[in-house]
Amino acid sequence: MNLYVRYFNDEFIARSIDEAIDFLKSLNIMDFDFNDVFVNELEKFVDSDAAYPKRFKVHAHTYFLIIKTNAETLDEFKQNNYKRNDEMEDDEDSFQNRKKLKISVLSDEIEGWYDGTLIFKRVIAIPGTNKFQYKDTRFRAQCKAKSPLDCYNRIVEYLRNRQDVDLRSQFPSPKGRNFMFSYLGLKRPEQVNE
Repeated sequence: MNLYVRYFNDEFIARSIDEAIDFLKSLNIMDFDFNDVFVNELEKFVDSDAAYPKRFKVHAHTYFLIIKTNAETLDEFKQNNYKRNDEMEDDEDSFQNRKKLKISVLSDEIEGWYDGTLIFKRVIAIPGTNKFQYKDTRFRAQCKAKSPLDCYNRIVEYLRNRQDVDLRSQFPSPKGRNFMFSYLGLKRPEQVNE
């Protein structure tokens, strides 16, 4: 295993701890002591199973970074990072596709009964004070609707009209993960309220 070492724009692939320390010393980093405490901490990091980067503080808001890598050269290291970034973009594309799919399903007009659950931020008074707090509250209901979006709108309208739900409560977007629904069919199911 090698070490990717970076301090500002200076970077290096070291094949050993000694090589990493020699590189850092060559940068003439002021205010940093390459003492036994530092060497022990670096050795512990290298010997550990940790896969995350290790930052060493030089002074306020200034660090140098060490990353364990199998890369033999800087080009190889950077190429691996580009691949990882591409994979992350693919994950983002997948998320965007799922979001688009949910948006299109929300507006599909299929009349019938829906089981809808949403988690909203409910305003709750703090006893003994004049203060309030937001509390995640789950509400589930079955209702007759024309589409999943209509189901969402009916649930939110019902909650806004309840005396025990403060008008300052916040409701999630129907596109987000805090609104879930399932289609139950044309017949009225057993009523469920939470």
